[in-house]
Amino acid sequence: MSYQPPFTITTEIIDLISTVSEQVGFVQRDSLNASPKLRKANRIKTITGTLQIEGSTLSEEQVSAVLDGKPVLASVRELAEVKGAIAAYDRLNELNPYQLDDLLEAHRLMMGDVLKQAGSFRSKPVGVYKGKEVVHVAPPAHKISGLMAELLAWAKQSDAHPLIVSSVFHYEFEFIHPFIDGNGRMGRLWQTLMLAQWKPLFVDMPLESVIKTHQQNYYQALGSADSSADSTVFIEFMLKSILQTLENASVNALQNAPVNIEGMKTPDAIIALVQADASITRQQMAEKIGKDIRTIGRAIRKLQDAGKLQRIGSDKSGHWEVL
Repeated sequence: MSYQPPFTITTEIIDLISTVSEQVGFVQRDSLNASPKLRKANRIKTITGTLQIEGSTLSEEQVSAVLDGKPVLASVRELAEVKGAIAAYDRLNELNPYQLDDLLEAHRLMMGDVLKQAGSFRSKPVGVYKGKEVVHVAPPAHKISGLMAELLAWAKQSDAHPLIVSSVFHYEFEFIHPFIDGNGRMGRLWQTLMLAQWKPLFVDMPLESVIKTHQQNYYQALGSADSSADSTVFIEFMLKSILQTLENASVNALQNAPVNIEGMKTPDAIIALVQADASITRQQMAEKIGKDIRTIGRAIRKLQDAGKLQRIGSDKSGHWEVL
């Protein structure tokens, strides 16, 4: 293999790979993929996060509405970007992360309604700007096909851990900047695809949402890797982001795990539901227990009077606490 992207496997990277692998086991054990509702919520977080990194102003609620086919007050471009991201992520399971044609097709899906050159490599030079300052000059257009072919071949043949390979690909892809637009969201999409080839649960992991939370650190890691001509610092950043994504998933899986309240008296059922989800509302209790909300209210008052349950904070933003 002639092409070898520069990076170093540090002690921190080894420790992070070990911790991430353990966390993958926890998430698989919790059967996160069995919940369609949670999968949809994560997909909304993914799309919202990856587009907000690129400047979209749409919220998760608005992206959810677009996903459901409801009207949303937004610019034509922002709506087109959401629909394109939905189309690309919906096809994730059908794409081969090592096929150039699949990469171009994903870009066509992602950018087809906002970019005339969607699905084709750029034909002119580009630079990445921070304000008026040029922070990265991408390789010339005539080299893109060769560079991308080498990068995909390396990723397919590399014996490095998939967590490393996907992170290195992500960085190298952003360095090459093969498209006139949409490179950031495509780099994140393709890392998710490579991770899903390793462990299918990553299809439903909102990694892009975590990257959005640490957006400045994301750009700093890209910049540091550019300065050192070595992607080690970016690998470390991505592994930490992947770990946080999995840890969040474990918490969500526990909160959304079904609670067996069959045959329980209403007060006991309320206690069991609160123990599983301290933020549960009275209406949600009523739906899960199968009682009207007035019955739930009376049972809650009895539990509070008996010193078994208390409300911390307001009805809107507070939570329950079992005493």
